[in-house]
Amino acid sequence: MRTFSSIKDLPVYDISSGKELGKVLDLCFDKMGTVNGLMMDTKGLLKKNKLIPLSQIFSFGADGIMLANEPEEERMTQKLMGMHFLENGQDRIIGKPLVTSEGEKLGLVEDVYFKEELGTIVGYEVTDGFFADMTEGRKIFKSRNPLTIGENVVIVDLKENENR
Repeated sequence: MRTFSSIKDLPVYDISSGKELGKVLDLCFDKMGTVNGLMMDTKGLLKKNKLIPLSQIFSFGADGIMLANEPEEERMTQKLMGMHFLENGQDRIIGKPLVTSEGEKLGLVEDVYFKEELGTIVGYEVTDGFFADMTEGRKIFKSRNPLTIGENVVIVDLKENENR
């Protein structure tokens, strides 16, 4: 299990050539919490972000992400329909309040935990602010239920988890 913050800005390499292709910019997922891939900030003159499907990732290392082969150049607009990102775009979740389906505000989403081998988000790390983080630490909420990503808040159903 990994956090997004542990892979953000890691270099992305093509395993067959050893070429550095770019750096991890964001995590792409659907509303069910299934990770579809990574957004990569590419290197070079014509810098363009590329979506790397999870199926192309050979391994997640401590110091880099290894791809099975260099991603093809393709149009991303169709692929991104219904997709969400952690930090970028209108439907981002980092920085938004995490609220339960019962209306309890848990804090601001700071990070997510995901299982790279399964491609699923399994937990949300929230903050109540700098001083609360220093004295109490950040809280982690686990849920297998889909999120509702709103314009102002992210809603999570934690009911299933209370019975376990």
